[in-house]
Amino acid sequence: MTQDNNFLAEKPIGRLLLQLALPTVAAQIINMLYNIVDRIYIGHIPEVGTLALTGVGVCMPLIMLVSAFAALVGNGGAPRASIFMGQKDNEKAEKTLGNCFCLQIIVALILTAALLIWNRDLLMAFGADSDTIEYGVSYMNIYAIGTIFVQLTLGMNAFITAQGFSRTAMLSVLIGAVTNIVLDPILIFGFDMGVRGAALATIISQALSCLWVVSFLMGKKTILKIRARHLPLKAKIIFPSLALGLSFFFMQASESIIAVCFNSSLQKYGGTIAVGAMTILTSVMQFAMLPLQGLGQGAQPIISYNYGAGIPERVKAAFKLLLKVSLCYSVLLWAVIMLFPQGFAMMFTSDPDWLNYARTALRIYMACMLLFGIQIACQMTFTALGNAKASIMVAVMRKFILLLPLIYLLPNILPGDKAISVYMAEPVADFLAVTFTAILFYFQFRKSLRAMENPKTS
Repeated sequence: MTQDNNFLAEKPIGRLLLQLALPTVAAQIINMLYNIVDRIYIGHIPEVGTLALTGVGVCMPLIMLVSAFAALVGNGGAPRASIFMGQKDNEKAEKTLGNCFCLQIIVALILTAALLIWNRDLLMAFGADSDTIEYGVSYMNIYAIGTIFVQLTLGMNAFITAQGFSRTAMLSVLIGAVTNIVLDPILIFGFDMGVRGAALATIISQALSCLWVVSFLMGKKTILKIRARHLPLKAKIIFPSLALGLSFFFMQASESIIAVCFNSSLQKYGGTIAVGAMTILTSVMQFAMLPLQGLGQGAQPIISYNYGAGIPERVKAAFKLLLKVSLCYSVLLWAVIMLFPQGFAMMFTSDPDWLNYARTALRIYMACMLLFGIQIACQMTFTALGNAKASIMVAVMRKFILLLPLIYLLPNILPGDKAISVYMAEPVADFLAVTFTAILFYFQFRKSLRAMENPKTS
């Protein structure tokens, strides 16, 4: 293998982060367009737009779950591949890639079967009602068929980024997003397919992205290549990857569980309009979170490679820069959302009642978004260092230990509008989670640096 990525250990950190993070941030923003563009068009379908938007919104927990399984495998295996490359063990890095590719296919087939068989029951449990269930089922019946494309695109694209090919990774999602944007109005309105058109546009787009990703990882330009001899699953390869990917899985799977809890609680206290507003809030949250995750993914190859190579100064410098940039972004976007909440809501609906409700809910729900830069920078660095335990711990703390109970506790504790109290759970949990993460990171990061400086005593 003639190609190498020593540039991860040699180039200035600032220039390197710019080179890797800009394409990954762009990729995350573009990736976000898949579902958001769908929702924008669906929300403006004549006469039934608001109900259709709510029905598709109830599908989001299932879509998040599909993405979570992709993250479990791909985002768990990719940092380990980077660490092996830093250790000059490309053979083991390729074994990790091959095992993850095979497992991703198996997981995709299982998920496809489950979604086709049980999507109606799941959607009813997730907050759909008699007015919205058919829209949700129509969307999921088609989306489920494309699960394998979603799995391979999201999961395997992480291995492209992990090698430092961030522009190629960006093109993976750009191809799909452009296709989706073009096909959405054609299928939704031109062919009068409604929500089924939105779902079909999404899976066609993901199929094209999948073809690009797999072709690259089997081609001549990649450093790590998918090879037949590395496909048989090996416990010593796959289990450590899954352990590291659990934090990403919990981050995204918990979003699915939390969405169900939010929808059921909001249905109880605020009805269809409150559940529909939640669709808008989660869309804006995606807009906030995905660029932050893109920054973290751009920094991950730098941190992982230099950690594997035993260069603590570059690990420290990369984290500090990641933290500064992430925090600046989260503060800036928070300010824009607080000042112009209605502008974000108007992308999804023109109904004045929905706009007024979503504006108030958005300001409450996103109140602590300015601190997300700290949370994501620390959590992504835990993963980049191979610290699976700490990464899982902060993910579980934020969602399961804090947010989940607060969704049900706050409406019974706080006075006034019960639905608004449900939305309050998010900022309260975010503040407590960031505090916990920052404290844990301070001690764990110092421990990792000491281990690098004194490898014989660690």
